[in-house]
Amino acid sequence: MTQLTLDQVAVGDALPELSYDVTATTVILGALASRDWRPMHHDRDFAQVRNGTRDIFMNTPNQAAWFERFVTDWTGPRGRLGRMKFRMRDSVFPGDTMVFAGTVKAAGAGDDGCGWIDIDVTLTVDDRVCTTCEVRVAVPTSDDDNPWARHGDDWRP
Repeated sequence: MTQLTLDQVAVGDALPELSYDVTATTVILGALASRDWRPMHHDRDFAQVRNGTRDIFMNTPNQAAWFERFVTDWTGPRGRLGRMKFRMRDSVFPGDTMVFAGTVKAAGAGDDGCGWIDIDVTLTVDDRVCTTCEVRVAVPTSDDDNPWARHGDDWRP
């Protein structure tokens, strides 16, 4: 896996898209991993009859994990999420194909010497925007830098 460094990034760069076919297993395992036992994430009858949705749907922590994967697949293993804010607008169901796309909004070194990239990410299914996300991620400023080695005042996302 390649490691991205700050000098390889420019405002306006597009991240490579990630496309993933969602199954019931994707939804249920995400809920299981986050200990979310609410039935709308694993019980189809409950989701359809009680909630009036078409099927079980992906929970918030599961989507957060997919955003993190999308960004860190691009940055490489030393990419370190500083913060993430997202807004869910529509649900993601089994049978959907999630498509993640991102654009670099800012890139530069902070006062602490850490390399920071701000990215706008969108999760779409077909033509509907399901979730939008703003991500701030630290990347190495050189081959011998590692954001994971930063602590205390050296780490200010």
